Amino acid sequence: MPTSPSLRERTAEPAAAPAPPGPPNDAGGRRPERAALLRRIGLRVLALAVLLGGWQLVTVLQLWSPVLVPSPAAVWRALLETSGTHDGVRGYQGHTLIEHLGISLRRIFIGAGAGVVAGLVLGVLMGTLPWVRVVLEPAVAFLRTLPPLAYFSLLIIWFGIDEAPKLWLLAIAAMPPVAVATASAVASAPTALVETARAIGARRGQVVTSVVLPSALPEILIGVRLAFGIAYSSVVAAETVNGLPGIGGLIRDAQRYNQSDTVVLGLFAIGISGLLIDAVLRLLADRLAPWRSHT
Repeated sequence: MPTSPSLRERTAEPAAAPAPPGPPNDAGGRRPERAALLRRIGLRVLALAVLLGGWQLVTVLQLWSPVLVPSPAAVWRALLETSGTHDGVRGYQGHTLIEHLGISLRRIFIGAGAGVVAGLVLGVLMGTLPWVRVVLEPAVAFLRTLPPLAYFSLLIIWFGIDEAPKLWLLAIAAMPPVAVATASAVASAPTALVETARAIGARRGQVVTSVVLPSALPEILIGVRLAFGIAYSSVVAAETVNGLPGIGGLIRDAQRYNQSDTVVLGLFAIGISGLLIDAVLRLLADRLAPWRSHT
């Protein structure tokens, strides 16, 4: 007699349980990120190629005089001439391009570094003590609105024409953005965390160093990036007087003799090194405050 369907169903072996999900495929997860990175690099390379092609086309068509718009080949020759010794002349005014750039970078790191430290101290005081903010905020805002050349002449009168006025100029230019960013971030620190720290017996200094500053770190690092950017853009102004050796002094001296290829080369040196410095600061910000991209 044939077995009934219900009996077959009862006697059949139970279906195998589904396999537990395995670990996520890291290779598959990294593949889209790698593709996105390659796309970004490709787009940037393409944009650079288009700019260079347009630059070369303008010089080939001679839309402007070579004195006004030097060709890429002329800038390349200027790079080779200023990077070594040619016809008994070493670099530009006795210093190679990398030496000019290194001296300017040293000025930037010393001057802007002092400005960052001063801005950090002022920002913490302005953010934690209301009366200090009332007193100092107008002065900081006043300095932030002044172009560097507006007070550089006064610094020369005070400190002469050596290194001191250049370093003071860069420090004054770098201080306001750090002070403003730090004060704003410190003042907006999470109240719950501050009150909790005080409830467990933390003193004012401990609250600032253990709670307020870590929560304000992402905004402070943004202010530091802005400060170095402003200081870098001010280096040519800082080196207008007795700026050789220095990349800003190189640009100013070449401008006097209509050496536009050397001027453009100096601009490229400032821009490329500035991009590298900003990239290092961004990497440092990601390492010191990795949570900022998730907030």
